Amino acid sequence: MKRTLTIPMLVCFILLTGLDIGSGGFAADLSDIQARGVLRHLGIPYANFVTGSGDGLEVETMQLFARHLGVRYEFVKTSFAEVIADLAGIKVAPRGEEAEMLGEAPIKGDVIATGFTVLPWRQKVVDYSVPTFPTQVWLVVRADSSLKPIVPSGSMARDIAQTKKLLRGRTCLAILKTCLDPSLYQLADTGAKIKLYNGNLNELVPALLNGEAETTILDVPTALLDLEKWAGKIKVIGPISEPQDMAAAFPKSAPHLREAFNRFFAQIKKDGTYNRLVKKYYPAVTAYFPKFFASR
Repeated sequence: MKRTLTIPMLVCFILLTGLDIGSGGFAADLSDIQARGVLRHLGIPYANFVTGSGDGLEVETMQLFARHLGVRYEFVKTSFAEVIADLAGIKVAPRGEEAEMLGEAPIKGDVIATGFTVLPWRQKVVDYSVPTFPTQVWLVVRADSSLKPIVPSGSMARDIAQTKKLLRGRTCLAILKTCLDPSLYQLADTGAKIKLYNGNLNELVPALLNGEAETTILDVPTALLDLEKWAGKIKVIGPISEPQDMAAAFPKSAPHLREAFNRFFAQIKKDGTYNRLVKKYYPAVTAYFPKFFASR
């Protein structure tokens, strides 16, 4: 079953099937989760959002949310290829800003929280919370590359154009179905030689350093950690995208759970809990996005 979805078509599909999709049980809203007594957190080991060692910014945030709801927390490991299906019970593939429905899938979790970038095609399938983290996509190269960082012009659009111009004829690592999908940023139009990497976002810089490509694109959270981990071995050339938001994602059939999270998130922002977690896992991010955190 393959079908490109419009928002009304998808909402209708979810409302008709969301109570029992595939073999994974129910698409749960707030009352279902409270009755069940467990909040299932879908996460992907990625940067410091989900470290893979039982902690991370999103892990601690969701543990607090589960406690706020009075239920037990459960982590469910997934992948970028499967995470939306695991949440919404629908297998989809991005087609530009649209989503192509490929079939049904078992539901395995109640919320995605893993440094999940807000992208138009994803919005066709899930509902996002209020923004929880800022991001952007940067072009990164080895420190010994002949490419030099652009000189900021004062215009983000011009800076992106300058950066993309440098990609002509260069190999560039990217990953499908993630925020680093080359189609999201029209990288093929730059004349770059796109090399699709079959692995985790955390592995892109090691692949770059191993000579698998001349350049790679990275989102800000990954880049900040890699600049520290591989100090002196990589450099940022310039932006590939406008600033973006990350947020938690919920099934379209769970509006009350999403509203409960938004209220909870506003509370932990107000009392300083969230900013303390951000400083723990991403101490440098406030220097790059001061307005995002200052305004909350």
